[in-house]
Amino acid sequence: MRKLTFINARGESVVFNDSAPFLMTKLEGTGGPAVDIQTQRAPFQDGATYLDTFLQSRSLSVEGAVMAKSKKDIFAMRQMLSRVLNPKLGPGTLRYEYDGGVKEIQAVPEGAPNFPNRYGETFQVFLISLLCPSPFWTDTLTTSREMSYIMGGFGFSLRLPATFSRRSFRRTFINEGDVETPVKIEFRGPAQNPTIMNNTTGEFVKVKCNLGENDVLHIHTAFGNKRVVVVRADGTKENAFHYLDLASTFFQLQAGENELEYNSNNDSTKTKVTIKYKNRYVGV
Repeated sequence: MRKLTFINARGESVVFNDSAPFLMTKLEGTGGPAVDIQTQRAPFQDGATYLDTFLQSRSLSVEGAVMAKSKKDIFAMRQMLSRVLNPKLGPGTLRYEYDGGVKEIQAVPEGAPNFPNRYGETFQVFLISLLCPSPFWTDTLTTSREMSYIMGGFGFSLRLPATFSRRSFRRTFINEGDVETPVKIEFRGPAQNPTIMNNTTGEFVKVKCNLGENDVLHIHTAFGNKRVVVVRADGTKENAFHYLDLASTFFQLQAGENELEYNSNNDSTKTKVTIKYKNRYVGV
C-alpha cells in the first residue's frame, strides 16, 4: 500500500492513496534522480578525468482521479486540491509511506494541478508535477543524541605534586543514510571557546566566545542554511559568525560511523552538547 501526503506552508494537507477522494494511480520519480558527472580533459588526453558526481533536483509526478458522489462534490475537491497545491506558497513537505517505511522530502508544485478533459459523473482525472530542490529523501524523525561527559588522565610512574587530566565529551554517531548529512549542534553553557571535532574526518568548528551557564549556542551546517547563533540567558539572539575560528569547517556526518568530540578552555560538567541530524537517501 502506498500513501502520499503533501503539507503546504500553511499547514494544509492532502492525502493520495488507493481510495477516495484522491485516488493515486501512478507515482514516478521516487528512485534515483538525474546526476551531473563532472570531468575534465587535457589536450591530447584520451577520454577524460573523473572529478565528482552531483545529484540534480528531483522531479516527481502524480497521476490519479478525484472520486466523489456528484459533480458538485468533484468541483469542491478540485478547488481544495488547487488550494493546497498552490505553487505561490513555496516549498511544502511531501511524506511518502510505502512497504519499506516512511520518508519525506521538501517539494514545490511546478504549477497548479492539471485537470485534463477526462471526467465523468463521479470522477475527474488529475495530474500533479512537483520539484524537489534537494533530491534527498530523509527520515521523518530527527535523530537527537547528547554527547557523553568523559574524563581521562595521563599516568606517570613518577609521583608528581600536580595532576594532569583531560576532560571532554565524546560519542560515536551512526549516519544510516546513503550520503553525508548536515548537523545541528547545540551547546548549553558554561563554556569558553567551545569546539566540536569530527575525529573521523579531522574537521572541526570552533567558536571563540564565552557562554554563560544559561546561554545556548546553535550551529547549523546545512549547505545554503549555515548558522551560528548565540541565544543569551535573557532571550536575545546574537549572530556569532564573526566568532568562528578561520580554520573551522561546517562539517557533515559521513555515511557510517562518525566519532565527535567536544572540548572547551574551561572544564564544566554542566555543559550539555546535543547533536541533531536526519539520515538522507538517494532514492526509495
